[in-house]
Amino acid sequence: MESQSLREKLLLAPDACGVYLMRNIRGEVIYVGKANSLKKRLLSYLAKNLNAKTAALISKAVDVEFRFSANEAMALLMEAALIGDLKPRYNISLKDDKSFPYVFISQEKFPAIYITRKKESQGKYLGPYTNTKLLKSALKIIRHSFGFRSCKCLPKQSCIYHRINLCPAPCLGKISSKEYKSIMDKIVLVLAGKTDLLIRKLNKLMQGKAKIHDFESAARVRDQIIVLSEMSACPNKFSRQEELKDLKNRLNLVNLPKIIEGFDISNISGEHSVGSMVSFKNGLADKNNYRRFRIRDIVGINDYKMLAQVVARRYSRLVRENKILPDLVLIDGGKGHLFTAAAVLKKLNLNIPLVSIAKPRKKVCDFMRGEEKEHIYSNQKGVNLDFPKDALALNLMRRVRDQAHRFALSYHHLLRKKEIFKKC
Repeated sequence: MESQSLREKLLLAPDACGVYLMRNIRGEVIYVGKANSLKKRLLSYLAKNLNAKTAALISKAVDVEFRFSANEAMALLMEAALIGDLKPRYNISLKDDKSFPYVFISQEKFPAIYITRKKESQGKYLGPYTNTKLLKSALKIIRHSFGFRSCKCLPKQSCIYHRINLCPAPCLGKISSKEYKSIMDKIVLVLAGKTDLLIRKLNKLMQGKAKIHDFESAARVRDQIIVLSEMSACPNKFSRQEELKDLKNRLNLVNLPKIIEGFDISNISGEHSVGSMVSFKNGLADKNNYRRFRIRDIVGINDYKMLAQVVARRYSRLVRENKILPDLVLIDGGKGHLFTAAAVLKKLNLNIPLVSIAKPRKKVCDFMRGEEKEHIYSNQKGVNLDFPKDALALNLMRRVRDQAHRFALSYHHLLRKKEIFKKC
């Protein structure tokens, strides 16, 4: 018999794709499962005629935790990674049965990646996984973002995969072993269910490439970030509603933040300074309402003045044209950025809730371990801004912030390229 608190949580399970973790009274994870619809899967645990193993699991479980994914293929990777790390008591078959498939990465200068059921060769084995079809789908998704070699023997000429940009062709010497190893490291992170950590690393890499004006490389990294963000974000309507409700409650908002507008400023040494504004409607990017701003009459680097100009231009226009105002404004920045935007809105006699989100400065070793915690500031009273790292509201805020940053950076790059062409 399930506990009353567990029963209530199972009944409230979101109709979303992802992974669920069941815990016992000591807080230990005793089972990890995946589902295309968490709601349908978890409601099945309330049936009367459960088999002996499932009945034993439910009798021990007192809590359930959800982690969302974009599709069932990515949920499969997350499930296997969690089982490998946590070794839950009731996931016996996946831990012990040797008939399940693995992802094999060969031990070579340019490793190959393919699916196998036997541990015969020297190399890295990831898994096991419960579904070969979903595993193939997951590798296909990963391969479109990070090309890799899949041939068991390195050929003397390139194959079809190189011609369709799914392999960097180490057989032709088109990639160094160091560059190829970097690709392998990224793939391992995705297979280990650490997509969010990889996105943070790639963001740092993209910013580094942009600072040295290597815009072509920065654009490639940006495209990988976009694909990875889509992998890790759950598009389901119910989960988006949960994110909006969580954000409303944590920021003490009067209304559900159905329309969120996010701002960022981009410039290098004060040149080609631009601002971006992205719009999210019901938790999804509303790209038709994205706006970009070229900064006017501000010399040098002054993010506060630039932000004030962009916010003023945006909302003075909305007021002038009597258009709908957002339910929440999000700023990429710290407390000073928040105060700057708040002062502009006050001058315009607008009472729009504001929040800013900033990454702290920290040591490289902390970043590599993934111990990154966002700083969040709000102009709302009675708000606890110490968000758990897995809070639904924080996931939504990060998506808005990251979209605003990418949009600003892409406009900045466009202006720089135009300037270069003028000089040619």
